[in-house]
Amino acid sequence: MALTSALRCLKLSETPQDWVDAMWDAEFTEVTQMEGHFEEELAACSDEAFRSLYKSLLAFATQPSSSRDDGSQSIWAQLGENGVSVKSLLAVLAFFVLRGRAKAANVRQRVGSLHAASLYLLLLGVPGSIANKVFHEILLDTCLNASLQCWPQDSGKKRKKDTLKSSQAEGKRSKPQRKETFELPMDVDDEDDEEEEEEAELHFSDQTRIRHALVLLLQSLLRLLQTFALKDKPQSASSCTQIFIRLLYFEPVISELTFSAGQDVTKMQSISEMAFYGLQLLCSPKHGDQRESLRRVFHRLLYVILMMNKGHSGKPELLVPSQAILTTRNQAIRFVCNIVAELKEVALPFLQILLQHICYQMVEKSEFRSHGAQAVGMLTSQMSNADYAFFIKWLHRFSRHSKMASRLFSVDVVMVLLGQPERTDDIDDPELSGYLPHKFLIQSLLFAQRNDQSATVQGHAFACLAQCLELQSLNATRAVQNLFCATVTQTMMEGETTEGSLPPPQRTSHSLPFRTVEISDTDTVASDAKENLSLLLRRVQNSKTNVRKSALQALAGLLKHGVIPASWDYLSVLSERSRDPAVSVKKKALLCVGELLNAKPDCSIVQKAWLHGVLPAVADTESSVQEKALEALDQVLLSQIKAYSASCHLDSHQSWAWNLLNMLCDECQNLGRYFSRAFSIWSKENKFTAMFVTNLISHTEAGHCAGAWLLLSKVVAASPKIPYGNILDAWDSMLSSKNMSDRTCCHVLCVIGEISAHLNEDTKERIIDDLMSWLKTFTMSLEVVSAAIETLHQLGGSEDVKQTQAFLNQHCGELVSLCEVYLAGILLNESGAQNMNEDLMVRHLHTLGVASLNCPARVSKRVVLLVESVVTTHLDKLPEHLDELPASLPLSRFKAVSLPTRVRAHGVITLGKLCLQHEELAEKYLPVFARELEVGTEVALRNNVVVIMCDLCVRYTNKVDSYIPNISACLRDDDPVVREQTLIMLTNLLQEQFVKWKGSLFFHFMVMLVDPVPANASLCEYCLLHLLLKNNPEMFSQHFIECIFHFNSYSGHSSYNKFPQTDRDKVRFSLKGPQHREKRFRIYRFLLQHFTDAQRFNITNKINQSVLALFADEQLPLDAEGADILSETFNILTLKEMKLQVMSARHGGAAAEEAEEENMAAMAKVVLQAAQNKVVSQVRKKAFIEKTVPLIISLKHLLQRQRSSVLKDLMAYLQVTMQDYRNEVEDFFVGDEQLAAEVEFALKEAEKGSELEKQMDNCSLTEDPNMAPAEASVRGDLVVPKLLFPFTFATPQPQRPNPLSVRQIQTEKRVRFSGRSAPEEPASQSIVLEKAVGTTGAAKSRAFSTPKGVNINLTFEEGVSAIYSDKGTSLCEETDILHVQSATEPSQPGPRQWNVQSPLRQKKKTNA
Repeated sequence: MALTSALRCLKLSETPQDWVDAMWDAEFTEVTQMEGHFEEELAACSDEAFRSLYKSLLAFATQPSSSRDDGSQSIWAQLGENGVSVKSLLAVLAFFVLRGRAKAANVRQRVGSLHAASLYLLLLGVPGSIANKVFHEILLDTCLNASLQCWPQDSGKKRKKDTLKSSQAEGKRSKPQRKETFELPMDVDDEDDEEEEEEAELHFSDQTRIRHALVLLLQSLLRLLQTFALKDKPQSASSCTQIFIRLLYFEPVISELTFSAGQDVTKMQSISEMAFYGLQLLCSPKHGDQRESLRRVFHRLLYVILMMNKGHSGKPELLVPSQAILTTRNQAIRFVCNIVAELKEVALPFLQILLQHICYQMVEKSEFRSHGAQAVGMLTSQMSNADYAFFIKWLHRFSRHSKMASRLFSVDVVMVLLGQPERTDDIDDPELSGYLPHKFLIQSLLFAQRNDQSATVQGHAFACLAQCLELQSLNATRAVQNLFCATVTQTMMEGETTEGSLPPPQRTSHSLPFRTVEISDTDTVASDAKENLSLLLRRVQNSKTNVRKSALQALAGLLKHGVIPASWDYLSVLSERSRDPAVSVKKKALLCVGELLNAKPDCSIVQKAWLHGVLPAVADTESSVQEKALEALDQVLLSQIKAYSASCHLDSHQSWAWNLLNMLCDECQNLGRYFSRAFSIWSKENKFTAMFVTNLISHTEAGHCAGAWLLLSKVVAASPKIPYGNILDAWDSMLSSKNMSDRTCCHVLCVIGEISAHLNEDTKERIIDDLMSWLKTFTMSLEVVSAAIETLHQLGGSEDVKQTQAFLNQHCGELVSLCEVYLAGILLNESGAQNMNEDLMVRHLHTLGVASLNCPARVSKRVVLLVESVVTTHLDKLPEHLDELPASLPLSRFKAVSLPTRVRAHGVITLGKLCLQHEELAEKYLPVFARELEVGTEVALRNNVVVIMCDLCVRYTNKVDSYIPNISACLRDDDPVVREQTLIMLTNLLQEQFVKWKGSLFFHFMVMLVDPVPANASLCEYCLLHLLLKNNPEMFSQHFIECIFHFNSYSGHSSYNKFPQTDRDKVRFSLKGPQHREKRFRIYRFLLQHFTDAQRFNITNKINQSVLALFADEQLPLDAEGADILSETFNILTLKEMKLQVMSARHGGAAAEEAEEENMAAMAKVVLQAAQNKVVSQVRKKAFIEKTVPLIISLKHLLQRQRSSVLKDLMAYLQVTMQDYRNEVEDFFVGDEQLAAEVEFALKEAEKGSELEKQMDNCSLTEDPNMAPAEASVRGDLVVPKLLFPFTFATPQPQRPNPLSVRQIQTEKRVRFSGRSAPEEPASQSIVLEKAVGTTGAAKSRAFSTPKGVNINLTFEEGVSAIYSDKGTSLCEETDILHVQSATEPSQPGPRQWNVQSPLRQKKKTNA
């Protein structure tokens, strides 16, 4: 009766037949309007009718199997008895379904649409529905889509558009809004309809009603799938799959889902749970070929795992990885694992395909790669060892894919797989068993990326290599050790066998239960380890920032875990990177040395490396780096200063801190200025409390007092309150002690000087008397003497300047008098020099110099003459080539004596200090110092003279200016120490602008760039680029042309190389001749590399005007010297550094492609460069046609007339330049057809030569097919492969990848399949098909291969083809495998191919 009542409410018997026919004719795709008020009446009673009809149909659909036949006849019979035709019922249901799809539909219409769809699905599930023609494919799809279209779409998309619009009006770019809950992606049709009508806003209660109706619809669909077979309806099965996938995102999943087979659909309340159960039902054999069903479901789940939205066509779009998306992704992975566990052999081949497509379609974004790699790890856990090995074999090939993101992702996958337990070798196939160990993953997949063409992949590989050392797997860490260490030490317990160990053949009763076995590998492995380590050290200095950073991390890991010894050679590399140009590398270096110190705190050389790495970073210009360095110093040093007690033992961290401080006082004294910089920064922050100072003073009596005094000397000036009594007691102890080091004495004196203002007069007098008594003994070291006189100055200082000077005249004058008496006794006594104590003499000279600076009035003429006599050269010691004394050499008023070089060197310093206080002395002795630089033979004297003259330049700039060429001439001194000192001193003067770039100074600096000592050349480069160029950006371009004439010693030009030079300097600084050509061009390249594009453009025009035009007009003679200048000019114009960077950007396709893949900012930069390229190209082209071409034509005629050899350099220049205008040669040289023809011929010959080189690159020999791939990979990937010379044919070598040829082949060729097998692809193809081994009868199965077209987009549906094989069966017994093969592997295994046809020989045969 309920069924009859429900049918009567729907007024099916009164439904117009014409309307029913119209609905059927329209295939239920659109709503046909009813006449009159029938539609309103029908809608009014639909809710109650649907509920009644649903209950009735549910009873029929869930009847037991024993009574189904009677029930079926009953329901269809009841429809007939009530005069209701099935066509009318379906038309009415379709009417309600279609009406609720509209975006403007109200809640009642949406709920009615879902109820009508549920009724249709229930009716379809009643036995006999097929016979009564209830099934209609389009109507079924419409009912399925109602589950998505009736749910109200959020207006978030509209709000997003409005936000974007407003942000554009403000001229700023707004960040994309992150959605709290995931919104179901819209269909394309829905997006188009969005502009036409707006969706009605619904309240929460309305949405609850719609959701309840949706749950009923899904329950009806699940019941349908349990009973109704879709075996012959693949389109409907595909639609169901798509709907379930979309419903996975419908609402967040709160709890873990269970995927059991026979679940009660009425107990399911989560829509995601229903969707997964529906997918599980679709995988059953009832709904068609189970393999095809699995293929369809796994394909759709692929994009769920990848967190992408894949529409009907087009490229998948990335989803925002919110918590809801990640949860759905995790559930999808668990669902796949459950399906594989249930179906086992049937699902395993499709699991392989799923894994391959996850790898292949992975994007470059790190977050997506991380989640994707975790998914691969979870899915591979369901594989057997054989299937796992097969996947690793494929991954090995995939890791050499031409796409950078693919190679990057393979590294991520390897790291996830290394985190899993290592699989045991239980495979019968020896080839596959080699892929199971972690050693293969590390050495053949991970470390093999060390030579990748992409810096991003290289850096990621090295970073992951460092992480491998932190893994719990012993075999993984041992595999890394094998790469860098020739000897592996293995420790094992008795009765325990460790993989790779060599147990003794016989165990005796005397064998130890715990032993260490040394396994020495062959010399080849030792050589490989050295090469790998050398490669890592080179990568630390790579030009790419991320490569340097990752290589640093790897090197630190090797040192941290003891894989390589902690020697200074390796540790210095870490510490030096704290001064890297890149901020991120500096921070990474600081982090690495900090971790290394924590790992090996007791190692003194590690402590030294930490100091050398952290302290210089305190002076870094980048504030963030400076903050990290200060943080590290605070944490390691300052925070460990606790109160000292003799009965209390220092903990480990305190011991490390004091060891570091003591090292700063000893072997790391040169870092003291950086340490002082740190305290000057901390002092502004009021960091040092009275408690800190009290704790610090308590350590001054301990064994580590040197470090305590060092710290105290830094903090005393910034401390609020200091216990002066303790410091004075320490002062008394220092005077009585004879074991205190010089550095500690200096620190104590510094502390005394800082607190002097707080001492009373009696205490000051006592300390002054102690100091004077100590100074008069002349037993102090030179360093302590300077500190003591500085402290004396502080003790006598006052606000009255005259009183202070009187104090200094009294005490320092007394020291000067004592020194005068001693010097007179040595120099005026005939036997004084023989009985002289050299150390005592040096102390007196040093004390005299330091004291005289504080009391210049007490320096008498006699003192000056005494010091002069120390410096003056003995008559017998004059150089042999001097017949008489130079006029500028002052004669001693006393008897000439012969003094040691050390004494004379200190005498020069003392004389210089006297000159600093007396201008007349400076005027007198400057010529003497300049002469000493020319003819002096002692290195120490020349070095000190350079220092004194540069100091005098600061004080008397105008007087020393004329002697700057004499100082700069020392840049060519015979001793490297003098050259280095001169470079440093001149750089300081140039920075402070006491010296200008005049005369030969710039060119003397340039010669230092090619200094025979690499350290000096590197220092010169640093000074020029980082210290001097920023103050004068035009410095290089201003002197570039003159460098050509100067270094070739050409003086025929009217403007260049006309500054005054001595004959001696001309010879010493000349780089003339072919023997110095490499040095000259090294200088040219250095200058050009640091030009801007504007400077390159201007210098080209200037060369045309100043050099080429003068030769063309014959103003400069074309003699031997002129020909050399013209030839060198053409060679310079040919340099690649001379080319505009904007122009060369379009030739950097690989770099641009990599930049595009790395980040959007780099991509935008490439686009901007392309726009600049177009503009600059036009300007450059116009300048070349108007200014350069006429000169080239004139010079060409001139050179031809004189038959000059420079003509070949001119043609080489044209060949390089005209490559940018390859198709415009005739237009450029309209005035000289012969020259145009010659240039055209030269370009063709160059292209032939380039093509020949490419052929030689591809000329290679295949590898031995008998070698197992895993074994070959392990052996081949351990070291850097040696390049083959082009014309050498010897042992077969693997083919080198050629990215250019790979891209050409991908562009020009398509992968085609015809007949029963795929044609063999060339070996150079980057992605090719390999014959998969499968079972017979696999022809109906679909496989995945490289689709046609340039844009490779492997999918589960599009562009797929069947793969056949006649080689038997494989482990997977399926051919549906994606095979990606690199350019370095042959496409087909087979007999060894010997390629012995040289392209040169072929060319000769052709010409013959």
